[in-house]
Amino acid sequence: MRDLMKALYELESQLEETYGMTLNEAMVMCSVGGETISAGDIISRTGMTSSHVSKVIRSAEDKGFLSRRLGEHDKRQMFFVLTRKGKNRLERLKEQGINVPEWLVPLFEGRE
Repeated sequence: MRDLMKALYELESQLEETYGMTLNEAMVMCSVGGETISAGDIISRTGMTSSHVSKVIRSAEDKGFLSRRLGEHDKRQMFFVLTRKGKNRLERLKEQGINVPEWLVPLFEGRE
């Protein structure tokens, strides 16, 4: 368990230092991608709780990575989309990648 937590901490530290985002923000941004999606979709795609997703969305918005939009048909619905800054940061992450700690490498093999 200690090795797992250490590897995750190393991965997150690298993400923050290199790209200015946390691991959870990266997961949310990847789940949004080029789409406009609801918080419920983000929850389904990330497996995070609704309260956790809410905090991560707020943090990503504060950093300028995400913006929210009202639903076109139902103004009570809220949808999220990557900002230009968010798209650029996510594209940079995909192009340049990140050094995955050795302990986590098997989890990343065969994934894009």
